[in-house]
Amino acid sequence: MAQHDETVKRQPLEPLAAEEIERAYGILTDERDVGEESLCIKIELAEPSKDALEAYDADGTVPDRRARIVIRDGADRRTLEAVVSLTDETVVSWEHVEDAQPSIAIEEFIACEETVKANAEWQAAVERRGVENTDRAMVDPWSVGHEFVPESVDRSKRLAHGLSFLRPSEDAGDEGYAKPLTGIHTFVDLDRMEVVEVVDYGPPDEDEPLPPREMAYREDDVDLRDDLAPYNVDQPDGPSWTVDGHELEWQGWHMRVGWTQREGVVLYDIGYEDDGEVRSIIDRASCAEMSVPYGTTDINDRFKNAMDVGEYNIGRLAKSLTNGCDCLGHMHYWDAVMNTAEGEPNVLENAICLHEEDNGTLWERSDWRTGSDEVRRRRRLVVSFVAAVGNYDYIFNWYFYQDASIEVEVRLTGIDSVSAVGPDEDPAGYGELVAPQLNGPIHQHFFNFRLDMNVDDGPNTLYRVENQQVPSGPDGLDPMSEADGRTHNPGGNAFYANREKLTSEAQAKDLIDSLKGRYWQVENPTAENSLGKPTGYRLMPGDNVAAAVQDDSSVMKRSGFIKYHLWATPFRENERYPAGRYPNQHPGGAGLPAWTEADRSVEREDLVLWYTLGVNHVTRPEDWPILPAQVYSFKLQPANFFDESPAIDVPPQHAIEGQDVPGHGHGSCEGETEAEADADD
Repeated sequence: MAQHDETVKRQPLEPLAAEEIERAYGILTDERDVGEESLCIKIELAEPSKDALEAYDADGTVPDRRARIVIRDGADRRTLEAVVSLTDETVVSWEHVEDAQPSIAIEEFIACEETVKANAEWQAAVERRGVENTDRAMVDPWSVGHEFVPESVDRSKRLAHGLSFLRPSEDAGDEGYAKPLTGIHTFVDLDRMEVVEVVDYGPPDEDEPLPPREMAYREDDVDLRDDLAPYNVDQPDGPSWTVDGHELEWQGWHMRVGWTQREGVVLYDIGYEDDGEVRSIIDRASCAEMSVPYGTTDINDRFKNAMDVGEYNIGRLAKSLTNGCDCLGHMHYWDAVMNTAEGEPNVLENAICLHEEDNGTLWERSDWRTGSDEVRRRRRLVVSFVAAVGNYDYIFNWYFYQDASIEVEVRLTGIDSVSAVGPDEDPAGYGELVAPQLNGPIHQHFFNFRLDMNVDDGPNTLYRVENQQVPSGPDGLDPMSEADGRTHNPGGNAFYANREKLTSEAQAKDLIDSLKGRYWQVENPTAENSLGKPTGYRLMPGDNVAAAVQDDSSVMKRSGFIKYHLWATPFRENERYPAGRYPNQHPGGAGLPAWTEADRSVEREDLVLWYTLGVNHVTRPEDWPILPAQVYSFKLQPANFFDESPAIDVPPQHAIEGQDVPGHGHGSCEGETEAEADADD
């Protein structure tokens, strides 16, 4: 068949366009029987291999443009995965994936709620709690996991676990999370879209089954502060970045901004321009999986363990971002082109936001002898998206700084997952009261970031670096000494940065240790800076937490990546997701735990780092009704990548603003005083 010019011209990592999604599904359904009532779970770019991308960069050889399609044939209870060539307009591969459940589609969420609300047994359970109008209820379909399914329910079916809440009215805009209908558990066969079992453990208190208060947080429902002055970000000359399609350049940074339904934002070919050459740092970066285990023993909450990337497609749950609300200043947006369950294109406008923001001081030097003063403001570039996953909202920010460092940040906000308790019940320990009769169970959030490292075009080697004390006294040993291996440490003050090469996957499995200042460094042993040091980047942990669940728990079996904060593997094309391709209802063991059993070498390899960022959430009333954003991050910093600070050439404010302030860079940083402002008035 004839090739489409648009397909041939697109950069190989460009996300699928709307017409490509439509065409890919048409090619598949023309050649294969996907079933009359099947759901198209996902259509997205089948990314070219690294060899194909290298050939494209070297001589312009355009790789085959392909789409990966996941189908759920509910009638025959089959999960089908296909790869379609858009270049040749044919089906390249077709696979029935045995015993696999793909992620739950948003259309299934909607249909599941309707199915539950039409069920007479569920209606009776709701009415037993004194609710006369069951139309006011809402149902959130949770993934069922594997072990927390009633024995009477067939686990081989495609299932959802419905939790119910009561809205204050039938208005579709009203949320009911303040009044959970605790005790009602509804299991739904999503393939047949029918209720298979309703379990009712009863309300926590027969006389007062529902918490007494509603929730108020919207603008019209709250008495707002009236003493907050406007704060506007003005960029009269526009932004400092350049954008060409999905290519982005800013302050030495070069990258491509992409998107998948599963991961949301994906960043490709991250590099930094140095002396006119763009030096590679990361080939591909994304949040590859999540796990949110709840720690309570309560039968109504203990099953909760959402894997929002693999089970729900967090990119599919992204929201359209708004200038002035989600971002400030000059914006650039990218749309996310995805698909409906019917295989048709679905465009989410403004899914990715790009903006710059001031971030305090970049560097400063004040010399008391000469009175000279140099100050530089730090500016950062932000690439972000926001996903609304049921009650929680997650904000993912990728920050790029002028000192060539990267910060990966997650902000957690939205509404706590809550359950009702009796009027005299205090769940302290396994949960905390956030409002009268409303319990917020203890839980954790784990985000696993996949960083396909490529420092200076590789190969790369991994080191653990941490503080090491030297024994004190006249016979104190100093392993850093190359003379006789012995030195004195009479003051007991000596310590050094110990470097340990991690040569295998087993060695690389590691936990943070902030008390030792532990970090990990990726180096290229074949590239050096002018000081003769291998070029590298450090992964610097921020706040983190160990997984509190037992090793033999269902949570650890299914999301084993949470056991360690750091994993390292040699790159393999098919090793993309740390809990495996299809974690929904999977019994566990897939992904990183399975791959690393081989204990492969990670020395002088095409190295992939997997960093698990953990959050411990002991709830509190200050979290209610909306959780103020909880902020967690980690950083990547250059280490011997440059010969000196890459931020030394950032101009002072007066130079940026075109002001003539001779002598030093601090003059224009002195803002207008209140007295001067009054005088201007």
